[in-house]
Amino acid sequence: MDADVIVVGSGISGGWAAKELTERGFSVLLLERGRHVEAGTDYITEHLAPFQLPYRGFGDRRRYAARKPVQSRLAGLSDANDHWFVDDVDNPYATHPDAEFAWIRGYHLGGRSITWGRASFRLSPLNFSEAGRDGHGIAWPITYDDLAPWYAHVERFIGVNGDRDGIATLPDGEFMPAHGMNCVEEHVKAVLAEKFAGRPMINERSAVLTRPLGDRQPCHYCGPCIRGCSTGSYFSSESSTLPAARATGRLKIMTDAIVDSLVYDPATRRATGVRVIDAKTKARTTLGARVVFLNASTLGTTQILLNSRDPASGRSFANRSDALGRYLMDHVMGPFGLATIPGFTDRMPLGNRPSGIYIPRFQNLSDQGGADERPFRRGYGYQGSASRQMWTRGGEGEDIGPALKHRLRRPGPWQMFIGAMGECMPYADNRATLGKELDRWGRPLLDVAFTWHANEHAMAQDMAAEAKAMLESAGGTDIVTSADLGPGGLAIHEMGTARMGADPAQAVLDAHNRCHDAANVFVTDGACMTASAAQNPSLTYMALTARAAAFAADQMKQGAL
Repeated sequence: MDADVIVVGSGISGGWAAKELTERGFSVLLLERGRHVEAGTDYITEHLAPFQLPYRGFGDRRRYAARKPVQSRLAGLSDANDHWFVDDVDNPYATHPDAEFAWIRGYHLGGRSITWGRASFRLSPLNFSEAGRDGHGIAWPITYDDLAPWYAHVERFIGVNGDRDGIATLPDGEFMPAHGMNCVEEHVKAVLAEKFAGRPMINERSAVLTRPLGDRQPCHYCGPCIRGCSTGSYFSSESSTLPAARATGRLKIMTDAIVDSLVYDPATRRATGVRVIDAKTKARTTLGARVVFLNASTLGTTQILLNSRDPASGRSFANRSDALGRYLMDHVMGPFGLATIPGFTDRMPLGNRPSGIYIPRFQNLSDQGGADERPFRRGYGYQGSASRQMWTRGGEGEDIGPALKHRLRRPGPWQMFIGAMGECMPYADNRATLGKELDRWGRPLLDVAFTWHANEHAMAQDMAAEAKAMLESAGGTDIVTSADLGPGGLAIHEMGTARMGADPAQAVLDAHNRCHDAANVFVTDGACMTASAAQNPSLTYMALTARAAAFAADQMKQGAL
């Protein structure tokens, strides 16, 4: 054996698996398919000003069209951060014009934990109980109470700021003080409290420090979070879990190590290891372990499992249920509202606050004491913030020359933006399969097909209408709304393709995130999700990982694995 446990992937969940397992006394070999990244040192654009960037922060659009046609669908991709996102030509996958899925990826140590949005919300008892109850999807094999102590465990380690708001559908956690709202957000909050009963606007809960935690420093509001954070003020694998795992002396990391498939022994119904391809030389090798944790991101993990075939059947050993690859979900995102808020011109925002506001789900809560029923199932929330227009508004008017310069010497009006994010239902036809074409390492390309269904389109219309109603009530002018849905994937919350469930005929994983058909294979990234809920999912991935790692460690200590 090369280690007690092999962990595949170093992002949000993989870092947690490495930390929890090494701290429980087990050796871990962590495999990352991308390049090595040294925290801080390799955050090469972290504090560069626009004039120091080759394309002034707008990016090389011709190169993006040629080399990053999918990654450039991501709002905000620029020459300040494009090194964190893959070259689509070198890393292809198949999708379809009428069922497009935008797979946003980062192949490097730390994965997308370096570029994530940091919103950290718990799922609620409602989220765990309604899945499958309304005829959509299947029931979770766990309850909120099963995961609550692990949410707390994760929150204390990563550092989550927020308030204890006492909202049943958005449980409170272990929080540092919140960043707080600005004057316009406080105004909108007061209006919503007065005119929209049961619709509180709260401080976003985010994994950004507001006080020191270990050797990590509180956020100093510098702004460019997506470039990396050398002070470790926001949580990432690089700043937190990987250093903790290294400190045990039981972690070994291999970068540029692409996992092709698992080695499966049908006689024991266990995986004995993984087949690995060197990303640079294409040399192949096999590595062994007692336990394997798959944390390669939802679609990466799915690709590995689909390619891990039972020698007898020729089919993936993990796909007895035919659920593997199916039920792909991403959050319903795109609809928004934007308005100018008159007044408050004697006040300015302070620094670059790394979080905003949140309006939790307020629809279809009749069994929670509410009566706001809508013509769609489940629900959505809003995230957003208020800010003042600055010099970048210069492209909007018709003035040029001295008049333009004079106008831009003063800040513009305040604006309030709210963007919706809602629950996507699990559909069997939203799926990933293996195609016949191979990538440059000889692996079958993933073929991803995804469409929004009637429920999501109905939700999107409601999102835009409610955003307009709230902004109008707050006195907003020049209101712009949209109900448009782009392709799936742009929320970067893909999940569900190896879902948890009690019945092996319906699900890939059991209540402890291990494969029904291989007791030593665990999946704790987004692939494991039974339902998406409306909240950002990363905190749940981390809590599920910590819980599964504790279970796996106990099983190894008892000799069951």
